[in-house]
Amino acid sequence: MKHLIIIGNGMVGHHCVEQLIALGATAHYQIHVFGEERHIAYDRVHLSEYFTGRDAESLALGTADDYRKAGVTLHLDECVTAIDRDGGHVITPRGRYPYDSLVLATGSTPFVPPIQGLGEPGSEAAASNRLVYRTLEDLDQIRAAADGKTHGVVVGGGLLGLEAANALKSLGLEAHVVEFAPRLMPVQLDEDGGLALKQHITALGVGVHLNRATTDIVPGEQHQWRMNFSDGEYLETDLIVFSAGIRPQDALARSASLEIGERGGIIIDDECRTSDPEIFAIGECALWQSRIFGLVAPGYQMARGVASLLAASAGDAASASQESFRFQGADMSTKLKLLGVDVGSIGDAHGKTEGAISYRYCDEADGVYRRLIVSQDRKRVLGAVLIGDNSRYDTLLQYVTNGIAAPKDPAALILPDASGEAITLGADALPDSATLCSCHNVSKGDVCSAIDAGNSDLGAIKACTKASTGCGGCAALLKKVVDAELESRGVEVDRSLCEHFAHTRQELYSLVRVEGIETFAELMASHGRHPDALGCEICKPAVGSILASCWNAPITESSHIPLQDTNDTFMANMQKNGTYSVVPRIPGGEITPDKLIAIGEIGKRYNLYTKITGGQRIDLFGAQLHELPDIWSELIAAGFETGHAYGKSTRTVKSCIGSTWCRYGVQDSMAMALTLEDRYKGLRSPHKLKFAVSGCTRECAEAQSKDVGVIATENGWNLYVCGNGGMRPRHAELFATDLDDESLIRTIDRFLMFYIRTADRLQRTSVWREGLEGGLDYLKEVILEDSLGLGETLEEQMQQVVDRYECEWANALKSPEKLKRFRSYVNDQRPDPDVVNIVERDQIRPASRDELASGNLITSDGGAREAVAEHQPQSTTHLATEVRS
Repeated sequence: MKHLIIIGNGMVGHHCVEQLIALGATAHYQIHVFGEERHIAYDRVHLSEYFTGRDAESLALGTADDYRKAGVTLHLDECVTAIDRDGGHVITPRGRYPYDSLVLATGSTPFVPPIQGLGEPGSEAAASNRLVYRTLEDLDQIRAAADGKTHGVVVGGGLLGLEAANALKSLGLEAHVVEFAPRLMPVQLDEDGGLALKQHITALGVGVHLNRATTDIVPGEQHQWRMNFSDGEYLETDLIVFSAGIRPQDALARSASLEIGERGGIIIDDECRTSDPEIFAIGECALWQSRIFGLVAPGYQMARGVASLLAASAGDAASASQESFRFQGADMSTKLKLLGVDVGSIGDAHGKTEGAISYRYCDEADGVYRRLIVSQDRKRVLGAVLIGDNSRYDTLLQYVTNGIAAPKDPAALILPDASGEAITLGADALPDSATLCSCHNVSKGDVCSAIDAGNSDLGAIKACTKASTGCGGCAALLKKVVDAELESRGVEVDRSLCEHFAHTRQELYSLVRVEGIETFAELMASHGRHPDALGCEICKPAVGSILASCWNAPITESSHIPLQDTNDTFMANMQKNGTYSVVPRIPGGEITPDKLIAIGEIGKRYNLYTKITGGQRIDLFGAQLHELPDIWSELIAAGFETGHAYGKSTRTVKSCIGSTWCRYGVQDSMAMALTLEDRYKGLRSPHKLKFAVSGCTRECAEAQSKDVGVIATENGWNLYVCGNGGMRPRHAELFATDLDDESLIRTIDRFLMFYIRTADRLQRTSVWREGLEGGLDYLKEVILEDSLGLGETLEEQMQQVVDRYECEWANALKSPEKLKRFRSYVNDQRPDPDVVNIVERDQIRPASRDELASGNLITSDGGAREAVAEHQPQSTTHLATEVRS
């Protein structure tokens, strides 16, 4: 029997062992695996979860017993120190081991740049200023260094750097990221994408410092260390984590005189063979055509190929067909959620292909940026960048990887269509050869075969094919394909909200109501698939909305904050330059002169841009994070409340002046608008809600385009429901006529609570209405005729929400703990120097990138300053094209 040794028990080395076992290679090889860590191979993709509840055992990809049962000898905490190529042995402190074939899966090491003042490895200083983010042991050291500390810095703004920043935040530290390049994730993102990501991350309270080169590290005055930058600026911190890139772990190969690349890496051919044909290299230690592949999927691809070659060379007939393996590079597309922010990079994300054409879409209100790169003839999709919304990732990836012809108008792939929904690629449009999971090379055909073999649920298909068990980025696409295939076979499809709950949103709403559940943890413990799970980006905001709709507890409570998005977390809408808007409630658009003066004085004092909105309110733009509590303190003192402009909740009740002043008015629309806004303010729902009240049929308040529209008649009020504007304008439908005041409110109570009870997550009233079986007639039966016997219950539930209302900003201002979130910088009370407003048309606006690049500016306070262009967003349009030649 031949001897096969694998050096490295990381994810790639482990995957190679799995493939060898699956191919029956243990019948021909005595396999030994060496890992220098004390832990068996574990999931490094989800390493940051080690700080949020997962332990080493739950991250493990297998057990020592699994290896033993398969006939594989595992050597943990045993480092290979040398390779004797002439004698065919590897050497460790515990002995010599023979090999006929050898696989190097030694991975990479973090790059720590040479900086003056950096502690030497093992020194006391290094315990807090030379930390790295790579292994479980590294994370243990970071946790120990963070104990009792308040500030942390990550050097490096790439994938792992942002993960490390998230880890520092989870440990309760104020986190900063220092990046040498002019943007975050420079390898994956273009300039605008990096800027959009920066805005998201700074909004979450993480300081971002770009174009910063650290010259030296010295003891600090306020904190343990002071990092001095080449531009004269500095930053103080208690600990420093380096995630400034990786270096191939090639020292062992170098000492064995294997061929090494000029900048490191073990040179391999298309079969992953090194300069010694009996030695293979896979993963991040391998250099193929001068490239290192730093993602798990390419490493897995190499591991599968080498396993097939080894099995075939040992005479295994089952793998003979795979003997022709050739590594030809790998797709480096990535789909991530960094600090809760969606980030996607696909194919030629930088548009480097000659003649490539780029389309850009920017939604500044929701912080969404998309860039699509297509070929010069517009027939092929070459790449994409996605920030803030990865809903189109799976579709775009399939266009790129499978060469699917682009639609006639490629921009449709990144723009919502006329229905307000994204254009998606149906599962039936994918060829069987389409790769769904690049980590484990699972195609649509593989999934269909698994279903044909009798696997009828997503969990069984994952177990059978291993799809979505790597990085997990293909989970949504896999579910879509599985659902489509099962439905085509007449099998009922599971409509669970997500992998954590075997329930729909509507079912979860009922459980919360019936059982009086008031926290996410309680719901997960009693009805989650995994009682100790932390949830995901689907279930957390959905449950947060349900809890708020039912019990109306302040979203700023510590148990609810992890469920909120950025806008709800800071109770303000983040704008494109990283500042926030402030929208006080002005019920019905009615305001006193004193309140107008108060808003004007506050806007002037804080240099805010002011605008009267379409909903008859005054929006104040340009507030920095640390200013929000002060601004709201003054607004509340002047008699204002939060306008909930940031939430999926009741926004405004637009009104005309009605019979009080207007000669055409037949009812007091102002009084009714005030009544409705006072009653439903703070009501959380699956999507935002807008109301309007018109005093006559001339309809000056445009009630027939609102979710709830009220129009006065000579005999009372006509009620319209389920209209909305936006990307998909829809007229509301007449629901009831000639209602008196009491009947109108009772009907609206029932309608809103029934919508909240039965709608899907993020579903507007118009879309919900169109999906109701029985349509408007059914809705009338339920609400007006009480056909389900729910009327009184719905009214009581609404009254409970009304009775529990409290202004969220007033609540937050009472709590010093809650106010800790509203800080732009940790150790500096000055405002953010990278936010520059200038005066135009006697109003304030943010300076554009070109204006900043031009040099000195006259700022909104009349002073002059020298601007730094990198920190400012470009003035954007919703769609722009450019040609690269």
